[in-house]
Amino acid sequence: MKNDSIRKLTYAGLMAALCYVGYAVFPAINASGTKIHLGNAFVVLAALLLGGGYGGLAGAIGLSIADITLGYTASAPRTFITKLVIGLIVGLVAHKVARISEDHKKTYILKWSAIAAVAGLAFNCVFEPALKYFWFTILTPNAEKAASAISALLAVTTYTTVINAVINSVLAVVIYNALRPALNKANLFPELSKKSA
Repeated sequence: MKNDSIRKLTYAGLMAALCYVGYAVFPAINASGTKIHLGNAFVVLAALLLGGGYGGLAGAIGLSIADITLGYTASAPRTFITKLVIGLIVGLVAHKVARISEDHKKTYILKWSAIAAVAGLAFNCVFEPALKYFWFTILTPNAEKAASAISALLAVTTYTTVINAVINSVLAVVIYNALRPALNKANLFPELSKKSA
C-alpha cells in the first residue's frame, strides 16, 4: 500500500513536470486571447494514468507553476481550478464510467480514452471563459476582461480554444495508448484505488 502511494506521487510529480514543459518549454501560439499549447495534453494523460484526483492535481500544480514562472501570476489560481476540473472529468469518464484501468480490448481502451479526453477538454472550452467572466465580474472586477470572457463564452469559445482542445486530446490519447502496454508489461502501470479514480 505504501509503495503504491509513493509510486502514484512519483508519477504525479513527473506528470506535473510534463505539464509545465508542455506549456513553458514548447512554443505556444497566441491567438485571440487564447494560447495553443501542449500542457493540457499532459493533464489529460495524467488523469488517464493516475485517475482524476492525482491527475487533476498534477496538471493544476504543473500549469500553475508555469503561469507563475512565466509572469502570469494573476491567472495561476484560475489555471489551478480549470486544470483540476479537466483532470477530474477525464478521470471520472475514464475510470468510473469506462473503467479503463481494468483489462479490456485495445479498441475499447482507445475509444474510452478518446471520449474521456474530449469530455474533459470540451467542458473546459465552456468552463474556462465562464470562470474568467465570474472572476472578472465578482472576484476581481475588470470590465474589459469580463467583456472579453463573455465574448469568448457566447461564441462557444474562440476557434483557438477548440483547436487547442482537439490537438491536446489527440496527443494525450496517442501517448496513453502507446504507453499503456509498455507500462503493463514492465509492471509499472499505476493501480487505481476507488478513491483516486
